[in-house]
Amino acid sequence: MSGTASTEVTPDLILLLSQASHVLTTEMTAQLTELGISPRGYCVLSKAMTGELTQSQLAELCDLDKTTMVVTLDGLERAGFAERRPQATDRRARIVSVTEAGERIVAEAQEIVAGLYDDVLAALPPSEREAFVDGLERLVHGRLSTPVRCQIPVRRRASRAS
Repeated sequence: MSGTASTEVTPDLILLLSQASHVLTTEMTAQLTELGISPRGYCVLSKAMTGELTQSQLAELCDLDKTTMVVTLDGLERAGFAERRPQATDRRARIVSVTEAGERIVAEAQEIVAGLYDDVLAALPPSEREAFVDGLERLVHGRLSTPVRCQIPVRRRASRAS
């Protein structure tokens, strides 16, 4: 065997996924800003519409830490899109309800998001679209579902959207 490195090029998976995520998030942020909402706010509102969920449950569903969730809900309440009220069985917990204005924003945002996703996936041949999304879902719900513990914490890219 020779001491030379292989000439095979391995795709930089982390760079590809990171770049795709950044560009898609940036496009979505730009489009949703026209409605006065961020992708994070849209996520919280759309999940809150599914039932009587607490702030903590929504934070988990949207993958937000407690502080970010509070800041996001503060903004949604100021905009008149959501309200927090005490849970009937645990007065310390807060249920997030979506206002009529919030429901209208979610409906408009869903159209924007669907259009953006359609546009992005249209860059792939029709035969590859479903397989691409299925593969990502399997990775995110399987092998890449939980970060491993490491000595040096890995920080997520800071988002300017609230």
